[in-house]
Amino acid sequence: MFTESQTLEFKRIWKDDYLKTICAFANGEGGQLLIGVNDEGEIIGIDNSKQLLETLPNKINSKLGLLVDVIPHEKGQKIYLEIDVQSTLAPVSYAGKFYKRSGSNTIELASGNLNQFLLKKYGKTWDDIAEERFSIEDIDLPTVERFKRLAQDRVPGILEEQNLESLLRKLNLYEGNELKRAAILLFGKNPQQFYIQSHSKIGRFLSETDVQSSDIIEGNLINQVDLIMDVLRLKYLRAYISYEGMHRRETLEYPYDALREAIINALIHRDYTDTCNLQIRVYDDKLVMYNGATLSREVPIELFDQPHQSKPFNPTMAAVFYKCGFIENWGRGTLNIIDYCLEAGLPKPEFAYTWGAVRTTFYKKTQPAGQVTDPVAGQVAGQVAGQVAGQVSAEVLALLQVIHGEMKRAEIMEKLTLSGRGNFVKLYLSPALALGLIEMTLPDKPNSRLQKYRLTEQGKQTLAAHHE
Repeated sequence: MFTESQTLEFKRIWKDDYLKTICAFANGEGGQLLIGVNDEGEIIGIDNSKQLLETLPNKINSKLGLLVDVIPHEKGQKIYLEIDVQSTLAPVSYAGKFYKRSGSNTIELASGNLNQFLLKKYGKTWDDIAEERFSIEDIDLPTVERFKRLAQDRVPGILEEQNLESLLRKLNLYEGNELKRAAILLFGKNPQQFYIQSHSKIGRFLSETDVQSSDIIEGNLINQVDLIMDVLRLKYLRAYISYEGMHRRETLEYPYDALREAIINALIHRDYTDTCNLQIRVYDDKLVMYNGATLSREVPIELFDQPHQSKPFNPTMAAVFYKCGFIENWGRGTLNIIDYCLEAGLPKPEFAYTWGAVRTTFYKKTQPAGQVTDPVAGQVAGQVAGQVAGQVSAEVLALLQVIHGEMKRAEIMEKLTLSGRGNFVKLYLSPALALGLIEMTLPDKPNSRLQKYRLTEQGKQTLAAHHE
């Protein structure tokens, strides 16, 4: 018994409408259409196999331009036909429309899906297409100079490059004599003139439908990154104030580096054929980013919190972002976002794909379990420590036992003989921070290379209570 799949379809009899299925197979991985088999995969046979063997190859060739194998099979005196379709390099249409397989279904491609399919068939991406309306006069020179300063470490000699066209060609932003779409979004004076949907929105939400205030961020993408972060920092997010000597420090309620990484990821991977823009919604208890995107089959949403390969939706733009230092590690964007939040003692961000958009949700820090902040804290610290000592995991306890004085993360991991940063943060560091058992020496710079960790008084008492 057979089962229908991405590359296998059953039909009881032949109908010309099934040319759509053959078209879909050719546009995908290829496949087999079996005629004379019911939906359950049982062979029921057909009576006109000889006629179909003569007519189908010519009909498929004339309607679709395909040469296929039509193979008869016999089982239990029942004859069924196998139409074997190979994948094609060029796109195939039927009656002016394009089809692809999605699971065991044949779907008609339209709008953005059709554009992406055609581009992929021709080995192109959306950002790699030339735009005849755009010229070098539309390039914003201050943005180019800013890019050169940012990229000098990764592109030696770029500061000395004075010829604008030569620079843009080195960045692969020309197609013949025309600038590409990537050039518009990255360096354009007014990208929204060409792609109105390329702006971003920020809003404060009292509920899912009640918007208190909002801002629209326009301009090219290189500038949008910092503009978005500035608006978030100055208008929408709270900052915790601390002092280091005479210096006043501000720490955002969500890690600055995590938000910036998420914004860069969103701008690079966004599907700019969609009318949806990047939306950042700030609530009392969370921050949610919605970004219209078409996910790669190789990197489904379920792998966002695991090591995965880099598959940028707009690779031409991604390469420029990498050169100017906006991207540090290929394929680590979502992992960095998670690590930044866990190191700051925040819950793990969530990634979901709904209604054609990637939704990234950041949650605020909750009150650490067992933490007492009122004036009688000293009187109950011993009791709390004893309670916590019985609750901490073996990993957290091991962490407390190896910390002596102030230690960097790498030093702690070496003492614990650990090599994986992700597990260390998830199982050891983040829970200890959340319980108030350890603290950062630079709380306003959670991701600083100079960051060290030390036991708190509660941590020392918890460790002592455990030894008792």
